[in-house]
Amino acid sequence: MTVIKLKLGPLHDDKPVKVTLELPASLHRDLVAYAEILAREAGQSPGDPVRLIVPMLEKFIVTDRGFAKARRSLMKSEQS
Repeated sequence: MTVIKLKLGPLHDDKPVKVTLELPASLHRDLVAYAEILAREAGQSPGDPVRLIVPMLEKFIVTDRGFAKARRSLMKSEQS
């Protein structure tokens, strides 16, 4: 079995968050596929792919160096 390194780890069972948005069909298919792969790697059954949206956005923001730099700059200017 090949171990796949995904950016997301297993999802924690947090309070549900209601999200209302329209996704392109191709993005929804990608989310479904991602949820299936993530579940297989974690030894779980596939969950609702919508639950991936928040952790993916969080991971994206945390790893976006340009955003981090701009945010630090903004925080410094607000403190001045």
